[in-house]
Amino acid sequence: MISSVGLEHYLDRVGVTGSNPVSPTMRKKIFLIPIITLGIIFIVLGLRWMLVDEPWMLDRVANEERLNMTFEKLFSEEINDTLPGYLKQIYRFFGLWVSIIGLFILSFSKPEFIENKAFAKNLLICIGTMVFSAQVLAYVYIPSSPFIYLGWGSILLYLVSVWSYRKLS
Repeated sequence: MISSVGLEHYLDRVGVTGSNPVSPTMRKKIFLIPIITLGIIFIVLGLRWMLVDEPWMLDRVANEERLNMTFEKLFSEEINDTLPGYLKQIYRFFGLWVSIIGLFILSFSKPEFIENKAFAKNLLICIGTMVFSAQVLAYVYIPSSPFIYLGWGSILLYLVSVWSYRKLS
């Protein structure tokens, strides 16, 4: 009769915890991929607001609902002749800041940074504050915006990273 005591002792000693345990490298990827995706989304959104000729039209329905009038009516008033140029300027700066936030997220989403658990935690706190507060503001000010769905997707990506961070710790 052949005994498996030696094999069982070896497997116990090396820490085999299941038939297919998740490696630390895979956990890091599960942490980083959603954050990198968020960074790319912010860059693309910012570039859209910076490059589109009439960026306020990207969210036309919600903006007109908030204004309680159409843009055609708003711009037809003589006093508002310069309003389109002003809105374009405001949206360009907004797009620039959103893109810069995306670049910061990408810059700090590197494996060597998340080795430092305090750094990874601070990154999650900043991103979480941003995505949750943006979603609250969207519901308060522009509840009919299609950006609401993008906000929920951002929160989901963020939560995947939080889950992975808890597994890394």
